[in-house]
Amino acid sequence: MTGIAKLGILSKMWGKLRRLAPDVRLLIGALGLSLVLVAASLAQEPARKVTARTVPTYPDLAKKMRLSGKVKLEVVVNPAGAVTSARMIGGNPVFESSAIEAIKQWKFEPAQNTSKTVVVMEFAGQ
Repeated sequence: MTGIAKLGILSKMWGKLRRLAPDVRLLIGALGLSLVLVAASLAQEPARKVTARTVPTYPDLAKKMRLSGKVKLEVVVNPAGAVTSARMIGGNPVFESSAIEAIKQWKFEPAQNTSKTVVVMEFAGQ
């Protein structure tokens, strides 16, 4: 294909894109507005502070293997500040049960509603 033929194809594509541009601009504007609204609603719910922490036990298998690492947990906290559920969303599975056992004993400051938060626990080599 020659350079002139390529320019002809690009010219046709550009013509089609220009006709779609108002719709695309409207779509991008709507997406941008929705992102701003979501960010604003998230900003209204401040993070709840931890009032009491329990340190997780270091698993025997991790000690034997000299493992260390972080575990990311998604935690559901009721209005009184107690943890109602927790699940691991990242990290080494060797630390999972120890991390969940400890996080269920944590206490958060009271709030009007149930909330979800993400907590990262670090297990340093022992």
